[in-house]
Amino acid sequence: MQIASPPAVPSPEPPGATVPPLRPPAHRVSPRAVRWWRLQSLILVAVLLAPQLVALVVLGDDPPAVLFATALATLLIGAGYVAIMPTWRYRVHRWEVTPQAVYTLSGWVNREWRIAPISRIQTVDTEHGPLQQLLKLASVTVTTASARGPVTIDGLDAADAVELARTLTETTQATPGDAT
Repeated sequence: MQIASPPAVPSPEPPGATVPPLRPPAHRVSPRAVRWWRLQSLILVAVLLAPQLVALVVLGDDPPAVLFATALATLLIGAGYVAIMPTWRYRVHRWEVTPQAVYTLSGWVNREWRIAPISRIQTVDTEHGPLQQLLKLASVTVTTASARGPVTIDGLDAADAVELARTLTETTQATPGDAT
């Protein structure tokens, strides 16, 4: 018995379209992003540790050993997280925009490499949260027709983010297609 080969799947790209090459993005985020990520991680650890410390104080001289152990574990793991994650994340995060696509590489444990073709871009947004404003940073979010969701570049210098959003908007408007 012979097994028939599956029918050929047509390419989703129109004939003659250029497919963006798979390569690492060229640009790092701002070095100030390390401070931003460190502040975020400190806040997270403080939120996790605070109720445990309050419980230790409320229970006085005889707190359960498990409460002391979990508070100590939270402190030690949290300290490691605050010390390691921001620098590691900075070493991984990259971004680049070419006439064909937006490239991003992000993550610190799980790394995500995203490529968004310029012709698929629907919106470009910038975000400046309170800590980002304090550190003169911003995030740029590129929404595409992808079911995977938007491509976000975190930790950009605020002025670079504004320029990137402007450039992407102009490039997208000059690119033929309906972004679907």
